[in-house]
Amino acid sequence: MSEKITNIAKNTSYFTFALIMQKVISFSYFIILARNLAPENLGKYYLAISFTTIFAIFIDMGLANVLTREVAKTRENAGKLINNILTIKIPLFLICFIAVIVLANISGYPEITRHLIYLAAIPMVLDSFTVSFFAVIRGHHNLIFESIASVLVPLIMLVFGFIALKLSDSLIPLMLTLVLASVFNFIYALIVIIKKFKIKLKPEFDKKFIKLIIKITAPFALFAIFQRIYTNLDTVLLSILAGDKSAGLYQIAFKIIFALQFLPMAFTASLYPAFSLYWSKNREQLSISFARAINYLIIISLPISAGIIVLVDKIIRLFKPEYLESILPLQIIMASLFFIFLNFPIGSLLNACDRQAVNTRNMGIVLLLSIALNLIFIPKWQETGASITVLITNLIMFVLGLYYIPKITKIYFLKIGKILLKSTIAVSYMGVFAFSFKNDINIFIIVILSSIIYFVLLYLLGGFKKEDVISIWNSFANVKKLG
Repeated sequence: MSEKITNIAKNTSYFTFALIMQKVISFSYFIILARNLAPENLGKYYLAISFTTIFAIFIDMGLANVLTREVAKTRENAGKLINNILTIKIPLFLICFIAVIVLANISGYPEITRHLIYLAAIPMVLDSFTVSFFAVIRGHHNLIFESIASVLVPLIMLVFGFIALKLSDSLIPLMLTLVLASVFNFIYALIVIIKKFKIKLKPEFDKKFIKLIIKITAPFALFAIFQRIYTNLDTVLLSILAGDKSAGLYQIAFKIIFALQFLPMAFTASLYPAFSLYWSKNREQLSISFARAINYLIIISLPISAGIIVLVDKIIRLFKPEYLESILPLQIIMASLFFIFLNFPIGSLLNACDRQAVNTRNMGIVLLLSIALNLIFIPKWQETGASITVLITNLIMFVLGLYYIPKITKIYFLKIGKILLKSTIAVSYMGVFAFSFKNDINIFIIVILSSIIYFVLLYLLGGFKKEDVISIWNSFANVKKLG
């Protein structure tokens, strides 16, 4: 079991570092886009991406989660799993590609928007296959190759996107940059799965096996569809109900909170196969691992959320003056960060412990609520209304998921409550300091000093111990020793 724990530490170290780099590069690219594009053009660009991203899930249908879970259980079936899933995906991608083209043409979008959607459909298809390749690799408890891709892909977009902005005022070259990055990622993942993991890719049609996959996948597929629509529909609705400018302003808040999700993503990417293993072989370790994940994300999410809310005006000034209207939406959406972070391990635990149907039901409820609230709030308050919807729906998702966890495993409510209380006290002092001096001290110095104040106070309050720091440090040190 110690070897498994060591592998989790190693994978988390690699993937956390890679996701930090990915988010830094991606957000830097977003800042460059926002500083060079008017809100209306930024809205058109991300509308095309959101439009095709919704359809992309109808190609994957939650198959990636099934691949990771089943390969983690029986690695000898990896080839058979991926090949039968490829057989399922080929007709799905053809149907979705045609649907995107048809709907883009009958939607009434201007010509430039339609052309952007056509181009964005190419990464939609390629990424759906790339995700399957990396899902198999994750099932082998290996995140190193995906970590490399996580850095190289946004780097390609940053370099070629910057060149595109300098050479042309059109949005088309920017979208071609996204296509180029997706082509690279697809080829890279394909080479790794063939050369490193010795898997021969070829379409297979095992009727009984495919029926089994479909049966297992159904709850994952519904959840994935609900989640993808939930995540991207707000941008589409904003463009339709409030215009491209509101969609562009909303992207400031959306991209900031999206960029911050690397921490729970890295944690759950590594923990998901472990949760599956512990569910079948070590229930006590399952409880301990889940509690540690929750505590860790509480400690991290609260200062990030409070810090951005307090320093929001300073942060928005990184963009054009036209984006100052996004201050309130960003403050509202940042209040949901706490629930967004904790929903990652909660959802991961439900899926890993064969409770994917519960997770799907919860996501379906939240999706319906999101659609209803957006249709009410967006016409009244535009991008601010969309942000309010994000806050309410993530709170509901948290409550629904947390209600079911004790039915699966023991949850240490008292210990988690103590961590939450101590973190809240520390973050309150941090927030007062940041608010008092934000106009007198450089924002980067404020962030550093505020972080020091928070973690020192939390340490003095007993929110974490010296052993916890050593454990985290060793997890990163193990990368060199084990790599």
